[in-house]
Amino acid sequence: MFKHILIATDGSELAQEAETVGLTLAAALNARVTVVTATKPWDALSISALAERGLPNPVADYDEIAAASANRILWGVTETAKKIGVVCTTLHANDKYPAEAILETAKKRGCDVIVMASHGRRGISRMLLGSQAMEVVTLSAIPVLLCR
Repeated sequence: MFKHILIATDGSELAQEAETVGLTLAAALNARVTVVTATKPWDALSISALAERGLPNPVADYDEIAAASANRILWGVTETAKKIGVVCTTLHANDKYPAEAILETAKKRGCDVIVMASHGRRGISRMLLGSQAMEVVTLSAIPVLLCR
């Protein structure tokens, strides 16, 4: 069945449930696991918010904050994997939008299924916030398991 599972996470509570599903599936199938989290490229609003807080170099500070967040997220998944008895490789895709990072990682790493969460937004919130999960499902050449 599946030999290499890609688990995509943003560290949210819902994503943590998807992490557990993906890791449990990997344990049952004796599959390899790669976990990816993405940091969006900085934008003017993010940088101006950091500048307003008085940070002298907001671009560097953004990168530092993003790296620290990614490390925290990936450490948490690694700890969950250890409890389940699965070894996983982790990856921080910096300056990439989530869907782009997920699809690119799946292709480069030879994954045969993607496990991720979907917030299930509808209506105006979906139009304003978008849906990374929908983009992955639409563009993926491999199966996608959505957890909600």
